[in-house]
Amino acid sequence: MKCDVVVVGAGPAGSMAARTAAAAGLNVVMLEKRQEIGDPVRCAEGVGKRVLCEMVKPDSQWIAAEVKGARIYAPDGTRVVMSEDRAGSEVGYVLERKIFDRALAMDAARVGAKVLVKTRALELLRKNGVPCGVSAMHMGEPLQIEAPLIIGADGVESKVGRWAGIDTALKPKDIHCCAQFLVQDSTIDDEYCEFFLGNNLAPGGYVWTFPKGDKLANVGIGVQGSKSGSGVPVRLLKEFMKSHFPNGRVVEIVAGGDPSSGVIESATADGVMLVGDAAHQTDPITGGGILNAMKAGIIAGEVAVKAVSNGNLSKAGLKEYEDRWRAEMGKHIARSFEYKEFFVKLTDNDLNQLIGSLKNEDISKMDLRGMLRMLFKLNPKLLWELRHLVV
Repeated sequence: MKCDVVVVGAGPAGSMAARTAAAAGLNVVMLEKRQEIGDPVRCAEGVGKRVLCEMVKPDSQWIAAEVKGARIYAPDGTRVVMSEDRAGSEVGYVLERKIFDRALAMDAARVGAKVLVKTRALELLRKNGVPCGVSAMHMGEPLQIEAPLIIGADGVESKVGRWAGIDTALKPKDIHCCAQFLVQDSTIDDEYCEFFLGNNLAPGGYVWTFPKGDKLANVGIGVQGSKSGSGVPVRLLKEFMKSHFPNGRVVEIVAGGDPSSGVIESATADGVMLVGDAAHQTDPITGGGILNAMKAGIIAGEVAVKAVSNGNLSKAGLKEYEDRWRAEMGKHIARSFEYKEFFVKLTDNDLNQLIGSLKNEDISKMDLRGMLRMLFKLNPKLLWELRHLVV
């Protein structure tokens, strides 16, 4: 098989890259190792409305719930409330990722991309040392796909990246081990996402609840890899369930890893671009990555069109992708990484002090940075290390 671009991975990043490139006339093949796109879901499924609507038209079929805002809880139970338009890029819509991911892949197929499910990339093909396609296994049969450009959208610690010589490895402290239950419980608040902090509750991370309507919610946990071990996230999540949803019925369980590193040193190599989790484009402090992945996919698709057209698929020829995604989201990721590095060192008493200090403040209309400025104003000694980020 021959084409212009091979996209490895059919999540939001891969599908947006495939759709963008195919819509511009390139011959695109997108591979998905699983037999069903979007399944299993390894995501809390929350996205901000405004940014999502800039990229795709909302469809009621893949919107499970629309929330009013977010509640953040200190270890001692003190809470603050933020409106959905200020609570960050993970709050607004709660998606049905199984439907959403398939819809994005279908959009790519409609404009001409060829989608191959149950197709696992095995290695990069090379000519004179330069990547020129992918060797894969398609439904149990070997398949070689020749292409001058490969887009790796294959998730955490991308194999495409490693095969191309890009360092995609993550230190234990820069990955969060996650587990999530889909829970039915009459006490679930269908209008708010919730975030629970505490070192005993979720070391180096947090617990979340994302409502999906009809008293159903994603209840999950992220634990910093350096503070986790085999089975730890699931065990801690079960303990949380006992105290918060003792009568909750778990109807689905998923687990996985989420990058929480800073900006990757390089997301390109000769003939290769990485997008989404593969390029560590996830927000290090929240773990949210859907919107960044989609943005990066669009940029990669646009750069692919230019690079294939002018025949320059070298790392230098793909520099526009590096420049654009770093300008679009790199600074935010770097800043969030500094926040994460600081906040994972805080004790429960520190967290209680910070959130408690906001009890008499109106933060409902503040965004995350505005809230941090307020926290710095109220707790200058505790947050002095972050002064360069908030002043």
